[in-house]
Amino acid sequence: MKKILVTEDEPAISKVLSAYLQREGFEVLPASNGKDALDLFFKHSPHLVLLDIMMPVMDGWSVLEKIREKSACPVIMLTALGDIDYKLKGLNTGADDYISKPFIGDEVVARVNAVLRRSPNVYLDEHIKQFGSLAINFNSHTIFLNGKEVNLTPRDLSLLLFLAERPNRTFTREQLIEHVWGMDYDGSDRAVDLAIKRIRQALSDWPASEGEIRTLRGMGYQFHVYEK
Repeated sequence: MKKILVTEDEPAISKVLSAYLQREGFEVLPASNGKDALDLFFKHSPHLVLLDIMMPVMDGWSVLEKIREKSACPVIMLTALGDIDYKLKGLNTGADDYISKPFIGDEVVARVNAVLRRSPNVYLDEHIKQFGSLAINFNSHTIFLNGKEVNLTPRDLSLLLFLAERPNRTFTREQLIEHVWGMDYDGSDRAVDLAIKRIRQALSDWPASEGEIRTLRGMGYQFHVYEK
């Protein structure tokens, strides 16, 4: 089921949009202000965002800018402002489409489906992979969970990157020592267990429904993720 983030501060409009989208089979994530919208975006990784411009706390322009810093997720601007300048600003800032209020619910659904068909939900940087609310940049070696950077020691980071580049594959302690610690390492393979423990602690807010570092008894460790 594809997820749509509906960012709208007017409850009546939000309910109408949610009803039409849910009828179409979408899961709806409602947000009534810009800050909540960003929190939901980085936590749930929606497939598309319906974004109102005039919102409390943080307006739609600011939300769109933050989204575009990390993601190419499709965004449809939704606003009562009918001026052509606002439409052009939205499209030039990175919006995929623009709908003016008042709107027809079926038209919104049709626009959502059209944008989803032509705009796959991918991150701007080809080196960034998203595993639910966990985003890993294999180029800059940075990890973000729910939009916040995760700090790891260089060795723990190398271990996580190695596993995440090979999701759902199992590696023994000996293989991880060889690939991450190096052939010259002469310590105990217990170092792998301790590193995995620290990584799990750092990713404690990563929902198990999205992925996890698995221990396969007698076999080794695996960066396990679920296919959408």
